[in-house]
Amino acid sequence: MTTAQDWQRKPLGEVADLCLGKMLDQNKNKGDLFPYLANVNVRWGEFSLDGLRTMRFESKEKERYGLKFGDIVMCEGGEPGRCAIWKDQVPGMMIQKALHRIRPSAVLDYRFVYYNLLSIGQSKGFDQFFTGATIKHLPLEKLAKVEVTIPPLPVQRRIAGILSAYDELIENSQRRIRLLEDMARALYREWFVHFRFPGHDSVPRLPSALGDIPQGWEVKKLGDIAEEMRRNVPKGELDEPQPYVGLEHIPRRSLPLDAWETTTDLGSNKLEFKKGEVLFGKIRPYFHKVSVAPFDGLCSADTIVIRARRPEHYAVVVSCVSSDEFVAHATATSNGSKMPRANWSVLKDYPVIIPPSALGERFAGVVQSSILQMQTLVFQIQNLRRTRDLLLPRLLSGQVALDSSINSTHDAA
Repeated sequence: MTTAQDWQRKPLGEVADLCLGKMLDQNKNKGDLFPYLANVNVRWGEFSLDGLRTMRFESKEKERYGLKFGDIVMCEGGEPGRCAIWKDQVPGMMIQKALHRIRPSAVLDYRFVYYNLLSIGQSKGFDQFFTGATIKHLPLEKLAKVEVTIPPLPVQRRIAGILSAYDELIENSQRRIRLLEDMARALYREWFVHFRFPGHDSVPRLPSALGDIPQGWEVKKLGDIAEEMRRNVPKGELDEPQPYVGLEHIPRRSLPLDAWETTTDLGSNKLEFKKGEVLFGKIRPYFHKVSVAPFDGLCSADTIVIRARRPEHYAVVVSCVSSDEFVAHATATSNGSKMPRANWSVLKDYPVIIPPSALGERFAGVVQSSILQMQTLVFQIQNLRRTRDLLLPRLLSGQVALDSSINSTHDAA
């Protein structure tokens, strides 16, 4: 039986097939259209697959730039080293030049390689390989030199199985969040766009500024039911640590906030937000960064903090400003070409349809319950990640006996 002292360390280029994605050129590329992943689609441990683009790839390029189950996709720039395991989520997926494809050899378990890379990223072990003074990159020749730990394959599989148990629980919670979000969005469209609410058959339609709407409903401006909260916090030292949410922390097209940091030092002016308020990313609004705050904290001044004026309008405000239609309006009315910014002085005039109070309360009950469940699941995910990340370096270094680790993992699950 081998011990941790017997485990090997080898450069990634010796034990995996590495490939940088294809340079995309609409005018030069030939072949059939395939979806491809860009840097923005890769997060740590998962992929954001909304709004995938397509590009032409020739048959001879499919093997080189195409993904197979178990490939690890890594960012070359942006946040170099950020990676996730591809599990055939979308057939025929390709990669563009901003991404590396890592295909482990037969001596490696692909999950174990990913956890190696995750551990390296968490300890800033990629930093020594970065190039570029302002924008960091991890070139292919540098990635090939990154060393990974290689115990015997059965040990790799046992360690990967332990850590994967946590990630499977995380993925299950993330699926539940997506389901709750889809249900809330579908309900909003059914009731507020198509007007197929309970009892709609017996409610006549009357003309309005937005066309025919159900009797008893009314059209208002967003500014009538919501307000921008500008609680300025000047740069400098804070008396106590505060949760901070930058634009980079707000996920795309997802209401529950799933990332933040804690700070005592503000390098620039920030805004204060309260639990339940909406954080709307005003820079490049087409990124669709809109989330509900799960706690009190501070956020970037490039965020519009939105609060419902009255509790009964809360669900309508959240559903409206997180809808695709509102984000498209914010994008179309934003100022600036290179760095477009949405402006509340314009957005507050957006028309909103308000239902009668009884129907509004019914809608609010469903939406508020969904938001609460989503936020609870986010905190559960955070706890699972913390536990996994505590185990990660200890398992990879052989400090934790595998039998005891398996028992503790089963208990956690």
